Amino acid sequence: MRLLCCAILGLAVAGCAVGPKYRRPPDTAPASFRGAGTQTNSLGDWAWWRLFNDPALQQLIHVALTNNYDARIAAARVAQARAIWAENRSLFLPQINYQGWIGRGKNAEYNTPFPTVPRTTSAMYADANVSWEIDLFGRIRRLNESARARFLASEEAQRDVTAMLVSDVAQAYFQLLALDEELRIARESTNSFGQSLRIFTQRYRGGVASKLEVASAEALQAAAATSALDLQRRIVAQENLISVLLGMNPGPVARGGALLAEALPPEVPPGLPSALLERRPDIRQAEENLRSANALVGVAKADFFPRLTLTALLGQTSTELSTFTSGANTAWSIASGLTGPIFQGGLLKAQYRAARAAWDEARLQYQSTILTAFREVADALAARQLLAAERVEQTRAVAAYQEAVKVANERYVRGRASYYEVLQEQQLLFPAENTLTQIQLNQLLAVVQLYRALGGGWPAP
Repeated sequence: MRLLCCAILGLAVAGCAVGPKYRRPPDTAPASFRGAGTQTNSLGDWAWWRLFNDPALQQLIHVALTNNYDARIAAARVAQARAIWAENRSLFLPQINYQGWIGRGKNAEYNTPFPTVPRTTSAMYADANVSWEIDLFGRIRRLNESARARFLASEEAQRDVTAMLVSDVAQAYFQLLALDEELRIARESTNSFGQSLRIFTQRYRGGVASKLEVASAEALQAAAATSALDLQRRIVAQENLISVLLGMNPGPVARGGALLAEALPPEVPPGLPSALLERRPDIRQAEENLRSANALVGVAKADFFPRLTLTALLGQTSTELSTFTSGANTAWSIASGLTGPIFQGGLLKAQYRAARAAWDEARLQYQSTILTAFREVADALAARQLLAAERVEQTRAVAAYQEAVKVANERYVRGRASYYEVLQEQQLLFPAENTLTQIQLNQLLAVVQLYRALGGGWPAP
C-alpha cells in the first residue's frame, strides 16, 4: 500500500497539463499613432485630478467613484470572480466529509427494507471519508488557470468602468458649462431683439418704419426666447444626468466656473502604441478572457484522459449502542479509482471543438479591441488638432461680426442706416457665438476622449 501511494504521488507530481500553453497573439501595432510623434510619455499616465484642475469637477468625480452604481456593480463582480477562483483552487486539496446515522426498525437494516431480518433491531454508524482527485493531466490546473484569468478580467473590467465613469462625468460637466454659455447668449439675444422690437414698434407708430421690420424683430425675439427656454430644459436634464452618474437623486449641480475658464493642457503626448496594450483596461480584460478560453481548451482536452481518484474511510458501525465504540466495530477502507471515457457519442469531441471556437472568438475579440483602441486615439488626436484650427477661424468670425454690429449701430446713430441693418448683423452674430461655444466644448471633449482612449482615468487617488 505504501508503494502504491508513493507511485500515485509520483505520477501526480510528474503529471503534465494537456492543452495549448498561452501565448499572446501577434498584434499589428504601428510605430506611432497617426498624427503623432514617437514620444514615450503619455497623457494616459496622468492622474485625473492632475488633468482636470476644476475643483468642482474634481469633487463630482470623487463622489461618482464612491457612489456610482455601475462602479459598485463592477466591484461586486470582482468579489464574485474572486470567490469562484477560490472554489477552483479547492479542487487541488483532498475533500474530507463526515456522516452519521442512528435508527431502529423491524425488517430493515440501516434504514433499508431487509426481509431476512424479521426482528426489531437498532443500527448506527459514523465515519469520515476522504476523496482526492490526482491531477494527472492538468484538468484541475487548467480550471484554476481559467478561473484566475476570469478574476483578473473582472478587475480590468472594474478599472474600465472607473475610466469610463471619470470621462463620462467630465464630458457631462463640460456639456453643462456649454449649455450655460449658450443660455447666456440666448438671453442676450432675447434682450437685444426685444430692444429692436421696441424701437421698430415706436417707429412704426410714428409712421417711420414698416410693418415688415416690426414683424421681423418680433419673430427673432420670440425665437430667441424659445431657445432660452429650451436651453433651460436641457440644463435641468443635464444636471439630472450628472446626478445619476453620482449615484444621487436628481438635483442641481455646482459649477466651478464658465466654459472659457476651463484650461486645456499645453501638451498632449500620446505615447507609444505598444504601451497602450498594457495601459488600457479593456485590452487587458480582452487578453485575460483569451487566457481563460485558452485554459478551457486544455480542460476539454483533459476530459479525453482518465481520472485517478483516491478515497479513504474510517468510522464505527454497530447494531448495539453498548458495543459501538469497541474496536471490533471499527470500519475502514482505502482505495483508488480510475475512470475514463470509452464511448460518448461524440460528446467530448464536440465539447473540444466548442472550446476551440470560443478561443478563436476571444482571440478575434482581443485583436478587434486593439484595433478599435488605435482608431479611437487617432480620431481624438485629429479632432484636437483640427478643432484648434477651427477655434482660431471661428474666433475671427465672431470678432468680425461683433465689429459689424458695432459699425451698424454707429451708422444707425448717425442716421446713415436703418435699425433693420443692425438687426441683420445681430442675427448673424449670435449663431456665430454659439458655434464658437460648441467648438470650445468639442476641444475639451476631444481631450477627455483622448485621455480615455489612451487608458487614463482609472487609478484611484
